[in-house]
Amino acid sequence: MNENPSAHKIFITGGTGYMGRRLVAELLKRSHSVRALVRKGSEGKLPPGCAAVVGDALVKESYACEVRAADAPADTFVQLVGVSHPNPSKADEFRAVDLASARAAVSAAVEAGIQHFVYVSVAQPAPVMKAYVAVRGECEEIIRKSGLNATILRPWYVLGPGHRWPYLLVPLYWLFERLPGTRESARRLGLVSIDQMVRALVGAVEHPCQGIRILGVPDIRQA
Repeated sequence: MNENPSAHKIFITGGTGYMGRRLVAELLKRSHSVRALVRKGSEGKLPPGCAAVVGDALVKESYACEVRAADAPADTFVQLVGVSHPNPSKADEFRAVDLASARAAVSAAVEAGIQHFVYVSVAQPAPVMKAYVAVRGECEEIIRKSGLNATILRPWYVLGPGHRWPYLLVPLYWLFERLPGTRESARRLGLVSIDQMVRALVGAVEHPCQGIRILGVPDIRQA
């Protein structure tokens, strides 16, 4: 029996990824119940204690029944699926993966009566990565039109193992955040750590909102 009386039943896509594995482990440690969508053969990538749901993130019908399972329906849906290491050359992939998976996830969440939807978007507006930002903006609009209560997180670049080269830019960010002409954009497009992202995601899950809540880089850093 779950020892946390306020624990959530969470369905997560992207649970075997860079951010997902850490988030799942932290949620389990905090006594939440977690089921994660995985591709066949990837079940072993999930932390112990996480229930694997084999399916295709692009095909709602492959997993929707598990979101609304009669024995343990999820109350929270966390959507983390996206193209890894995004760059401008992957514009077609953003639409084929990021956008398609968001459409499937939102539809499955609506059908299941999910109480709170959590989505990792990207900081915007931005002067670069325009195709990526545009697709994530479309995904946000799909969420808004769905009527779901949702928290949308907008990081720019998440620092962590294998994602460290932007540390070289920290001195420039420090300077730009102190100049009036660049302060707002430097804060909006600032760097966050993987630990800050996981804390912000856990906070979003544990403190669901009504309507749409946007968490930008400054909010993520303070989580």
